[in-house]
Amino acid sequence: METTLEDPTLERHFKGHKDVITSVDFNPNLKQLASGSLDSCVMVWNFKPKMRAYRFVGHKDGVTSVQFSPSGHLLASASRDKTVRVWIPSVKGESTVFKAHTSTVRSVDFSDDGQNLLTASDDKSVKVWTLHRQKFLFSLIGHQNWVRSARFSPDSRIIVSGSDDKSVKLWDKASKQTIHSFSDLGSVIHQVAFHPSGTCVAAACCDCSVRVWDIRMNKLLQKYQAHIGAVNSLSFHPSGNFMVTASNDATLKILDLLEGRLFYTLHGHQVGVTCTAFSRQGNYFASGGADEQVMVWKTNFDSVDYSTVLSTHREQQRGEVPPPTLHDIQPRSPLRGSLAAPLPGKKASQELIEIIEQRDLPPQLTTVLEQVVGQLDILTQTVAIQEQRLTMVENKLKEALDNQAASSCSQEST
Repeated sequence: METTLEDPTLERHFKGHKDVITSVDFNPNLKQLASGSLDSCVMVWNFKPKMRAYRFVGHKDGVTSVQFSPSGHLLASASRDKTVRVWIPSVKGESTVFKAHTSTVRSVDFSDDGQNLLTASDDKSVKVWTLHRQKFLFSLIGHQNWVRSARFSPDSRIIVSGSDDKSVKLWDKASKQTIHSFSDLGSVIHQVAFHPSGTCVAAACCDCSVRVWDIRMNKLLQKYQAHIGAVNSLSFHPSGNFMVTASNDATLKILDLLEGRLFYTLHGHQVGVTCTAFSRQGNYFASGGADEQVMVWKTNFDSVDYSTVLSTHREQQRGEVPPPTLHDIQPRSPLRGSLAAPLPGKKASQELIEIIEQRDLPPQLTTVLEQVVGQLDILTQTVAIQEQRLTMVENKLKEALDNQAASSCSQEST
């Protein structure tokens, strides 16, 4: 498998909004980028050359959040006008309206199957809706102040929300009950997000920090103080190894989550950066700012050529390349908690390769399976690397203890 480690590059920038950009999101087909702004408009930028952008007008106040459905056929937007609109992202810009809350709607999110909508509002509530007939399902009540952000877990069984009451809450969608609350954080929460694995959540905080919790143990894993201004937005890379953050300090930061360190600092916006998001494939990310500009960046780092992964797997099956020993290293101990799932191994990815080769599958399904194989490969190697790092730490600790014991013995003998 080949990977490249290069600096992110600014590929394009779009101008058309007349006020602060509040939200950006890529269409899963990577042919469009949506943005919302306090100018009350939703813009859909087309990447196809010479194809004009669509400006959707319908909200009566600032747009606070935009998101494409998993299929890319719908686009949802939340607004200060207390409504959510669901648009068809075409030139006509047709939409249906959800009279969602009694105050500003701060965020909107689709479930993994695209059937449900999740909204968060200044009325202190989080609500779940069904797209069919725009039907309200239920509310989640528990926050004591504005709820700025709410997101489904990757499997949509759990909901995370962040609020001005300085807490992050986890909810069980089935029982509609709070699972856990990370309270007394000392900072307003601007945005929350689930790690692609579904085992961690992150929060962008007003106190310039980014925090990551393991929701299996309800434990703070990492806290980053990389910015010197409030952190407004964050997005996980699909690999789960990186995160991009946007701040009032006019920078974007790329964080290396495996190493727990700052990876890149990006300067593009002239003033505060208000939102950011990776594409579903991770090869691009976008940002929006108070300078009314939308920028598209090419990731470059940690990019994976899935066709290379596939060809490598095929060569391994033919015996031309010896299988990497890292794939055979298993986790030291099973993951704890109900969210834990067994890691896919080499056998599972080989079976996918056989399916792809033996059956005449539609091109779209073939592409999806190729991406799954690539993610399996990344996942097994990541686990193996972590295992090696843990072993190194244990060896160093043992060496230090042995040296300390030897030193104590020599002092006693003298």
